[in-house]
Amino acid sequence: MPEAGGVDAVIFDWGGTLTRWHDVDFHAESLALAQAVVNSHHEHHVHAQRLHAAGDAIWGRSRDRQQSSTIADLFDEAGLDHDPELLGAYREFWEPHTPTDPEVGPLFEALRADGIRVGVLSNTIWPRAWHRDFFERDGVLRLIDGDVYTSEIPWTKPSPNAFGAAMQAVGATDPARCVYVGDRLFDDVWGAQNAGMRAVHIPLSTIPAHQVGHTEGEPDAVAHRLSEVHTIVSGWA
Repeated sequence: MPEAGGVDAVIFDWGGTLTRWHDVDFHAESLALAQAVVNSHHEHHVHAQRLHAAGDAIWGRSRDRQQSSTIADLFDEAGLDHDPELLGAYREFWEPHTPTDPEVGPLFEALRADGIRVGVLSNTIWPRAWHRDFFERDGVLRLIDGDVYTSEIPWTKPSPNAFGAAMQAVGATDPARCVYVGDRLFDDVWGAQNAGMRAVHIPLSTIPAHQVGHTEGEPDAVAHRLSEVHTIVSGWA
C-alpha cells in the first residue's frame, strides 16, 4: 500500500457510494429495457428474458475480465435490435435510484477548499450524459474536476487502466497521492490498491454474491457516512 504523504485527488465510485444503496428488481428493469426493442416478432416477456440473461453476461465479463460494455452491447448480446430513442422507460425505471447523497455537496466543497481535486469513476453501461444529468440535477456537477464512465473506455474496475483513466481525468499523476472511495471490496478497494492508490470503503451496500470478485481488499480506512471521508483524507493530507 502507498505510504502516507499527501493527497492530490479523491476519486469516488457512483452507485452505492455517491448514491445510497438500493435493492433493484432486475426483472422489472428488463421489462423497461424491452420497450426499446424494434424489428422483432417475439413477445415482450421473451425480450425481457433475453435482456436479463444478456445483462448477466456483460456484467460477468466486467467482473471476470474487466471488459466494459454499453447499452448497445447489451442489446447485441441479447440478439435484439433497439432504438436508443425508446430508452425512456429504462431511464425512468432507474430515476428513483439515482439521487445524490445529501452529504456529497458539502464533502466535495470541503475537499476542493483544501486544494484536493474531486473525481468520479463508475462501472456503468450508461452514457456519460445520463450521469452528468443526475449530477447537474442535484447541484454537484460543478464540483467534479474529472469523471470517467466505463461505457466510454475499454476497461472496468478493478483494472488498473480504469483507475489510470480517472487519474488522468482529474490531472493527477501519482497514484500514491490519490484516494479512491467505494462500496465494493473487489472493484473499489482491491482495485484501487492494486493500482497504487489508498482506498476508503463505504460498507453500506449489500453486494450480491454473484458480483463479488476473486479478491477482497483490506481498506486503508472505513467511512460509515460520506461526511467522514473529509476527516480521513485530511489525516493523510
